[in-house]
Parts: sequence; structure tokens; C-alpha cells
Amino acid sequence: MKVFIVAHALLRAALALMPTLGLGATSPSLVRVDGSVDAMGTGFSIIAYGEDRARLQSAVAQGLEEARRLDEMLSNYKPDSEWSQMNRQAAERPFRASAELFELLSVCLEYSRASEGTFDISVGPLMKLWGFYKGTGHLPHRAEIRGALRLIGYRNILLDGSNHWVRFAKRGVELDPGGIGKGYAVDRIAQILKNEGVQHSLISGGGSSIYAIGAPPGEKGWRVEIKNPRDPSKAIASVFLKDESMSTSGSYEKFFRAEGRLYSHIMDPRTGFPAQGILSTSVITPKTIDSEAWAKPYYILGPHWTAQHKQKDFRVFFCEDKPGTRCEWLQ
Repeated sequence: MKVFIVAHALLRAALALMPTLGLGATSPSLVRVDGSVDAMGTGFSIIAYGEDRARLQSAVAQGLEEARRLDEMLSNYKPDSEWSQMNRQAAERPFRASAELFELLSVCLEYSRASEGTFDISVGPLMKLWGFYKGTGHLPHRAEIRGALRLIGYRNILLDGSNHWVRFAKRGVELDPGGIGKGYAVDRIAQILKNEGVQHSLISGGGSSIYAIGAPPGEKGWRVEIKNPRDPSKAIASVFLKDESMSTSGSYEKFFRAEGRLYSHIMDPRTGFPAQGILSTSVITPKTIDSEAWAKPYYILGPHWTAQHKQKDFRVFFCEDKPGTRCEWLQ
């Protein structure tokens, strides 16, 4: 694990995320502390402002330590993580999960039911079959996809709340935390910073799941750019976040081309194929776990379903894969 804490330095990851962030008339009594850590196969970064440098550095360090702790629990890249142990054991016998992991799994099943099965952490076999686990992807045979689909479905995850037991209904079921882990971790980090009295901070999980505490000095909020999915080096829109989160799912994040088509890492668990029709979806919600969890179902199900089912306080930005269609906020 690599951890960096730097006062008054511009964090590269944050700059990539917010290329036009203005600091305004920064109060001379406020100091800035940045930090980053590698966890869950991605990078987490924190920018924070406060009056007490030592206390601010301590708060940022605690936030980064939380990312490291959750990496030990949720990473499917680490064979000894609690998540990986569960994947190996739960088809053979009941796996006793920690209270924290069990609660998170319970929440995941709630998202699955509410999204008509399009949020589904059981997509692990599909992610591996399509080469998106530790890879850039490749086109599998249709027979392989049909075989993997037999292992997919949130109803294959059986939970016993009285004992915190987790069982898989079939051998070969494998859970993937990719649609929930970063959002959960960002929320946990944000709560630690708030508990330490931090009032101005931006927390990023891999650049795609973000939470803003307050606003930077002299600004109305933390300015965050939404990438143009057709040209990710450019922005298609910008938002100011304040005490809220934003998560983005985009086909440009990880994809390959085969037989004249683009295939992204965003799987439709109902078909076994990468979802088609949308280029990117950005979701703004009060909690990062919600914005990350809902970004993929909205991407898969599209703007019409989203308009009918999203919570009223959720804001959603769609870029559809249609000629002549503009990216726009869902009305």
C-alpha cells in the first residue's frame, strides 16, 4: 500500500478530476492537506481545508487508513480479504461474515430488487469471462456466456441474518464488489472526516465516485467535470457539489472493440452482454453508496425507466449512444 499526505500541494488525481477548480480568495487561516492511497484496485484521494494543520493531517490520515481497512475486507484482488474468502467458501458451506460485510451484502440485495436485477454483485463470472477482471476485455463465445448466465442472479445469494451466514445457491457463484465498494468506502471516509471536524473536503474513489463536504474556500461548491464520453480528454458538463455525491459509469472507462462494435465493462446481468445504448451516466445523490449503486442500473435501463423510478432528490445526467443526441440532465 502506498500512502501520501502533502500540505499545500496539488494532487494530480484531483487535478485530473477537477481541471478548472478555482480556489478563490483563500483565507490565510486555512491550510490545505491532500492525501492518496491505493486500495480496491484503484486510487482514493482526499483534499481537505482547515485551520489546524496537525488535526487536518491526522483526519486525512485516518480517512486513508479507512480505505486500507476496507481494502482488506472488500477487495476481490486480495486472496486473503474477507470478500475473497467468502467467494471461495460460501458455495461449500455457510460463511460467517462480519457484521459490517453482512450489512453491506443485505443492502446490495435491496438495490438488486429495486433495480429489477440490473444491479447485481453476482456478475463476477461474467466479468472474468469477458476479460474485464484484471484485463481490458475480449469477446467470448456465446456458449460460454450461456454457461456463465446460469451462475448469475442475486437470488443465488442466501443470507441468514440470525447468524450472519452467507451461502451461495450454486458452485461457481462469485461476487464482484466493483459496483458498490468505492461508494461505500467514500462514505465511510467522509464520515470519519466529519467526525474530526473537517468542513471542507473532497473525497474521490477512482475518480468515478466522489463526495463533497462543504465547499473549498471562496467557492459555492467543489467544481467537478463530467467527461465527454466521445472524447474523455474534454468535459461535456460541470457541476458544483456541496454535501453530496456524484458517481459516473461510462463505456469509455474500460472497453474493447471486436467485430465492428464497442464492448464496455458495464454488464447487463440479464443478458450476459455489456449494456448497449448509453455512453455514460452520472448520478448525484446525498450518499455515495447510492450514486455508485444506481449509476449502472440507470445506464442499463436507460432514461425512460430512470425517470419513472429514480428518487426525487436524485439528479441524473445521460449521454445516449444515438447520432445527433445531446448529453443532458434528466428532466
